[in-house]
Amino acid sequence: MSLFHRSFTKAGAPPGVMARPADSPPPKITALEFNAKALQEQECQSMAEVPALFDEGFVTWVDVQGLGNGQVVQEFADLLGIHPLAASDVVNVGQRPKVERYEEHLFVVLRMALLDPDQRLRWEQVSMFLGRDYVLTFQESYGDCLEPLRTRIRNGRKRIRSSGADYLACTIIDAIVDGFFPVLERYGDLLEDLEHRILQTQDRHVLQDLYLTKRDLAGFRRATWPLRDALSQLLRDDEAPLTDMSRLHLRDVADHTMQVVEVNESYRELSASLVDVHLSIIGQRTNEVMRVLTVVSAIFIPMTFVAGIYGMNFDTNAPGNLPELTWPYGYVYFWLVCAAMAVSLLLLFRRLGWLRH
Repeated sequence: MSLFHRSFTKAGAPPGVMARPADSPPPKITALEFNAKALQEQECQSMAEVPALFDEGFVTWVDVQGLGNGQVVQEFADLLGIHPLAASDVVNVGQRPKVERYEEHLFVVLRMALLDPDQRLRWEQVSMFLGRDYVLTFQESYGDCLEPLRTRIRNGRKRIRSSGADYLACTIIDAIVDGFFPVLERYGDLLEDLEHRILQTQDRHVLQDLYLTKRDLAGFRRATWPLRDALSQLLRDDEAPLTDMSRLHLRDVADHTMQVVEVNESYRELSASLVDVHLSIIGQRTNEVMRVLTVVSAIFIPMTFVAGIYGMNFDTNAPGNLPELTWPYGYVYFWLVCAAMAVSLLLLFRRLGWLRH
């Protein structure tokens, strides 16, 4: 879903308590273990297979997709010495994107933007732990935008295979940030279509689609602004476990994040402008309808006045009767007067510009 969602613990619960996300699938654990010369990839059927993955001389990337079993997160926390507060943030999804440095690891929370088969936006929290020679990631459900990165590792790209775990963490963040651009491109096309529908058609559902688009763009703002601040904080931290090459790469990621923020802000402003334009067009059309009704009413008001006078029940034989009331051509005279008044008013309204579109 594109709406912001958050898993909350019970009121009064102590810090570090885990609240399992609703409808989250059971965990699926996959691991990539590599160095410059070798690569091992496997899917773990149980937590008993995990400790053997962390070999000396290898960088290990363990990816857990699905948070349906909070016990798995707790077992990873016990195995790698993850702080209880960080472990609870993994399961209590909906966290604000952030970077926290603990004694044994670096903890990063960010959001991943995905489009489902119906082209609807779906947000997913990704929690990442960076250790000395490992990267551990947790995702809410199956499927992500990291498959191109896995392909690069499998194909033996020299830089990533010969670098440490910190560089791998930076490339994961980079892949998630780069995944924002195709989604934003889709919303750019959507805003162009909405603009055409507003200006060229009279679609009744365009306002609803506009508000849905504004809601999704607001979700982008909640995901990217804190991430920008978190990356800036990490770059300023001289004690963060990052090499010079990783810092250089992370600066590029921060620049991409700023681009996402700027594009998203321009789209939000455009969507707000389109709402104003749509409401202005509706008001203009309402004014045009009211103008037509006013012109019609103005034409018939004098006719009604004349018809009302000659429709009064005066005695035609009494003195002081209405003129032309008994005239043989009075009916024709009445319609000629009404037609003359209507034509005169139409000419007057046209001269005043009230009949122009």
